[in-house]
Amino acid sequence: MSEINLTNEYANTAIKAIDDKSEDLRSISLKIHENPELEYIYLAFKEIFAHNLLVEYLKDQGFKVTPSAYGLETAFVAEFTSKGGEGRVISFNSEYDALPEIGHACGHNLIAIGGVAAAIAIKAVFEKHEIPGKVKLFGTPAEENGGGKIILIKAGAYNDVEISLMIHPSPYEGSFFSHFANESYSVEYFGRNAHAAGIPWEGINALDAMILAFNNIGLLRQQIKPTETRIHGIINNGGKAPNVIPDYTSASFTIRGKTLEVLNALKPRVYGCFEAAGEATGCTEANGTKDVKIFRKRRVFDVKANVTLGERYEEYLRKFGKEIIPKSEQDGVFLGSTDQGNVTYVVPSIHALYDIKPPKGSGNHTIGFTDATKSEFAHNATLFASKGIALTALDFLIDDEFAKKVKDTFDGGFHWVDSM
Repeated sequence: MSEINLTNEYANTAIKAIDDKSEDLRSISLKIHENPELEYIYLAFKEIFAHNLLVEYLKDQGFKVTPSAYGLETAFVAEFTSKGGEGRVISFNSEYDALPEIGHACGHNLIAIGGVAAAIAIKAVFEKHEIPGKVKLFGTPAEENGGGKIILIKAGAYNDVEISLMIHPSPYEGSFFSHFANESYSVEYFGRNAHAAGIPWEGINALDAMILAFNNIGLLRQQIKPTETRIHGIINNGGKAPNVIPDYTSASFTIRGKTLEVLNALKPRVYGCFEAAGEATGCTEANGTKDVKIFRKRRVFDVKANVTLGERYEEYLRKFGKEIIPKSEQDGVFLGSTDQGNVTYVVPSIHALYDIKPPKGSGNHTIGFTDATKSEFAHNATLFASKGIALTALDFLIDDEFAKKVKDTFDGGFHWVDSM
């Protein structure tokens, strides 16, 4: 397996290709930042502006682009095959959805151009040096709430790719940080209306059931490990007027586990909290059917970073002068969840984080991070990270021993798809 080298002709071509497109990429990032397309409940998969902007740019750069791919209006795939033959197939992911009220507070404007930059770098190597191989860039919508990559997996998007690489802005630098497995639910209770002052005893209070569910979960937290689990929720509908006993309430919950196994163990305990609240308040039976409804909206897996790809990426970032947090310390930092976790179960993958230096106390999903994602520093950091995944992918294409080690250290397979 060859040592990494930033001065070989392939690396020089890849790095120059990204640097040459810096101005274009900066413009795309800022346009997406200025036009956040919200990822919130029924607004998922509506990133029309970003989808069209990226699709047109990639067409102009000579990629074969399929817009509205895999049955999703705002997904796409851009492909380029070397004249040297197909060889190995590598892939990158771009995201571009935003958050309600705080816009691109997770930096998906940067993730969008990060994937584009890496794909352009590989294409440049294919064109100049004609090494065999194929590159695919997936436009993956609705990461925040819709699980776009899960839908792409089930549609077969990743069936013929051999690795999947992506980057994500953060306050940290490294490729082995913990990302929880999670499931999201919609929970509803059905009761019976009554006048809250005149005859409250004639009602069945659906809001009481919901409050009890939250209290039950609050007590459950004492019995679960804070280093391995998270449970959080919001009430979407708590009734219409204080003088009417609510006959309907709804909430959204997310439960998380450090691994899929931890999540699976937590799930029945949380379900028990929901069901017990319904039993205690009488929101349990009407016309012979249960009046507690729990709908699973999506299931996201934890990130199982491929150790060979992750270590190689970090080697490149160190060559660029970045300070990488030691792997042993990365494991103790918990950073939410991502549908890239599902991808890591079906193909060797990484979800590498890179530091954009947000203001102190302004991590992802804060307004301070929104501001940081449009900075010149964040743009340059994105280009360095893009070079890291591009060069890692290039090594997979040209180095047989490295490619074999990547496959040998992969712990997953397509048998996981049915459980998503």
